[in-house]
Order: sequence, then structure tokens, then C-alpha cells
Amino acid sequence: MEKTETSINNNPGEIPMVGDHLALDLLNTEMRVGNESVDLWRSGEDVHAWLERCGLLASASIAAAEKQTLLRQARELRALARHLIEQWKDGQVGDVQPLNRFLDVYTSAPQVMTNENGRLAITRVAKADPVAKLLGPVAEAIAQLLTEGDIDLVRKCAHPECILWFYDRTKSHKRRWCSMASCGNRYKAAQFRKKVGTN
Repeated sequence: MEKTETSINNNPGEIPMVGDHLALDLLNTEMRVGNESVDLWRSGEDVHAWLERCGLLASASIAAAEKQTLLRQARELRALARHLIEQWKDGQVGDVQPLNRFLDVYTSAPQVMTNENGRLAITRVAKADPVAKLLGPVAEAIAQLLTEGDIDLVRKCAHPECILWFYDRTKSHKRRWCSMASCGNRYKAAQFRKKVGTN
């Protein structure tokens, strides 16, 4: 069995953003390295950096003391998302009440603001506590995927050692790999070595 070459260090920028959907990028904050499952969120700072990379920190910041709560709740939301999405893929409807609890605390209200063109526009502004503000858009993305997503386009990478998910937005809907540059090429290289070895 070919070993994965992924190296993990303390840089949260290494979290793969290959899901093509926020809910699936959430699942991809856990990955496999060799035979081990690795949580790429080791601290609240890691979660915060991931949210920033996803463009979700524009209107919310968090105090250092709340980062442990952010880590705990983000991991809970990720485990819930994985469970609901896997059930959905198996043709079952999971218990969405825990997801609704995340959505309930993410309250917002319309506000009139000036947009980038200097015109007035209605914008929804979150009124929740800091952790709920940060995780609310992620919970909404999970809800959106489960209610509006095309189940056939939600896939796991075809490489046998990879556990990453993606939403296949390709025109032909034939995407197989989380990334052609990593898993696709590793698979092709392994197939080539098998073929050369048999000749």
C-alpha cells in the first residue's frame, strides 16, 4: 500500500481547501496521514485561521479566552456535519435538531449600510455571541448542503487512502480526486509502477 506523502506541521494554512463547498471543507479539517486520522484543528487559533481563510471573519472577532470554546464547538459541529452528511449519502435523514441548535444561536437582523459603490443596501448583521457568529455561517452551509445540494455530486476522493470530500462542480461531473495534483497523480504513479512491474 502506498504511503501518503502529506506532511503536517503547525501551519493551519496547510488545511486542504478542495471541497468546493464550505460544509465539505469543514469535514476536510480532518485527514488521513498514513493509517492515522489527523485533526488539523489542534487549537482555537487553528479554527480561527481556517475561518479567516474561508472569508468568515469580516464581521466577527474573538477574545483569546473564547478560543477554547471555539475549538470545542467547531469540533462538535464538524462531527455533527460528518454524521448528517454520511447518513444523507446513505439515503437516511439524520437528527437535525443538534444542527438547529447551532442555527438558533446564530441570530441576525437587517441593517441599512453603505456598500462598496457608496449606495445604501440592506445587509444582515449577526447579533449572536462571538463563537456563534463565527460558526453560524458554517452551520448554515451544512443546512444548505443537506436541503439544496445534489447528493450525487457530494463525493469522497477515490484514492483508497484519502478521506477528503468534495462537491463535484465540473461540467461533466466526473471528478474523482480531492486534487489531481496529489491523489490523482499518486494513483496514476502507483498504477504505472504496477504496469511496469508486470512487464
